[in-house]
Amino acid sequence: MKGHRAMLGALAVLALSLGSACRNTAEGVKEDTRENAAKAEQEAQQAKDASKDTAEKIGDKAEAAGDKIAEGAKDVGQAVKEGAQAVASEVDAKKQTLDVKTALMADKSIDASDIDVDTDAESKTVTLKGSVPSAAQRTAATKVAQDHAAGYRVRNELTVPGERKPRPPS
Repeated sequence: MKGHRAMLGALAVLALSLGSACRNTAEGVKEDTRENAAKAEQEAQQAKDASKDTAEKIGDKAEAAGDKIAEGAKDVGQAVKEGAQAVASEVDAKKQTLDVKTALMADKSIDASDIDVDTDAESKTVTLKGSVPSAAQRTAATKVAQDHAAGYRVRNELTVPGERKPRPPS
């Protein structure tokens, strides 16, 4: 029995040694785990900071791109507006040409068959060119053009056959 006691004692000493070693190992594992957790937390914070910096940079770039797009859109809008005004002016000039030519043809006291009507949108001028049979018809054509081309200046370059000099434009 003495051999058993000795063996039990040896086992007890071994168990105590192993228990102590296991505790030391467990504490080492706990310490390693705490260090790893702290390291992981630090790396996560660094990643978070880097993501935040990247997001701010992207936001700044997006804002700058938005500003450039807005500026470009404003320029395009202005160009469209100017183009529309030019087109409107040209359309108005064409309308004046048509209105004056129609009125000249409708007036029975004027032979408008040899009258050309040109309109300059930029200078807002209606020009009568060609010829009429008499000075009275030239004067009447000027009056008709003035009545139907509101806001436009009328320049009469009509000639009368047999007259030596055409009248200066009025």
